[in-house]
Amino acid sequence: MTYFIDRRANAKHKSAVNRQRFLDRYRTHIKRSVEEAVNRRSITDMERGEKVSIPSRDISEPVFQHGPGGRRSIVAPGNREFVEGDRLRRPGGGGGGGGGEGSASDQGEGMDEFAFTLSREEFLDFVFDGLELPHLERKALVDLDEVRPVRAGVSKEGVPARINIVRSMREAQARRIAMRAPIRRALREAREALEVEESKDPVLRNPARIAELKVEIERLEKRLEAVPFIDTFDLRYNNLVNQPMPSSKAVMFCIMDVSGSMTQAHKDIAKRFFLLLYLFLERSYEKVELVFVRHHTAAKEVDEEEFFYSRETGGTIVSSALTLVDEIIAKRYPPRQWNLYVAQASDGDNWDDDSVACRDLLLKRLMPRLQYYTYVEITPHAHQALWEEYETVAAEFPSRFAMRQIVEAGDIYPVFRELFKRRAAGG
Repeated sequence: MTYFIDRRANAKHKSAVNRQRFLDRYRTHIKRSVEEAVNRRSITDMERGEKVSIPSRDISEPVFQHGPGGRRSIVAPGNREFVEGDRLRRPGGGGGGGGGEGSASDQGEGMDEFAFTLSREEFLDFVFDGLELPHLERKALVDLDEVRPVRAGVSKEGVPARINIVRSMREAQARRIAMRAPIRRALREAREALEVEESKDPVLRNPARIAELKVEIERLEKRLEAVPFIDTFDLRYNNLVNQPMPSSKAVMFCIMDVSGSMTQAHKDIAKRFFLLLYLFLERSYEKVELVFVRHHTAAKEVDEEEFFYSRETGGTIVSSALTLVDEIIAKRYPPRQWNLYVAQASDGDNWDDDSVACRDLLLKRLMPRLQYYTYVEITPHAHQALWEEYETVAAEFPSRFAMRQIVEAGDIYPVFRELFKRRAAGG
């Protein structure tokens, strides 16, 4: 066996890079553990890390070893009883039996699992891997403060951090060529004159002229050497200007049914769904606002605390929530400037003919302005009138209206991934 030992010192952040490579290599195992963890967790501990185990057989590493090589002579003993492929009976137990109280396994040898802990950031990375807000568009230029610095040529003034080395050296070279050219020309003429004077007959040679030319040559050589390699005049800096950027701002309306027909188990499932949505938006997008709406017979816009923990309840009129969302959009979120999304959770129970009113509100008022609408129905029973009316909306807007059913807590994460999975361009 040959061992290769790397004794080079780790570079900065090398451990982080190696850990990321490890996570990428065993992504399938980790994602399976993450899905199981999401399904069994409560609302309060959704954000913590997770301990992940990988079977040792799946993390085996390639090794180097010497082959037999060369010429070998082998003498094998004879065999009259067994031939290749025979199966031998395991020997019976002797006096070396263990003294434990459990029973031994006959499943062969096993291997310990490799366990490690995912941090909160790594855990959420795997939870929301491959998810996005569908149909997110760039909107009009609404905020002058939403700008991005872009390159705009070079400038003679700037800070050292933005110095353009290549352009500065080019300017320095051009200046040296321009400043040295007349000096070099005068120096060349003086040397030629000195050579002519020194080549004359000694009788005709002018010593004073020769001395004068030598002094001039020395002066010109010093002037050449005095030209600086680089000067502050040569420095050039990258010029950055703030360019307004199209806005990708979005708002997500979270609508939760808190009527009397919603049992505590139903409400817990709805809260876990919206908590996943909240964490996803908070982690993946910077320009997304959330508007929380609770409704029974009446709808009310609430803050995050009241949305998740209020105990208020009552009858069921779903259209009150949709009407409130329509009013909020008209007052605060013009569609020309915002990407509009709605996520609704309900048990499907609604008051008499209100489901028809919900359908009309969606078809005529909301869906023409929304980017995407998701509806999850939390019930193990047959669908009611609200689901049937929403099917009409889904048929009218197949790519921007999605409906899913959640029966138990284990369905939350698969349904969430299905609703917000990354789609192909134009899908």
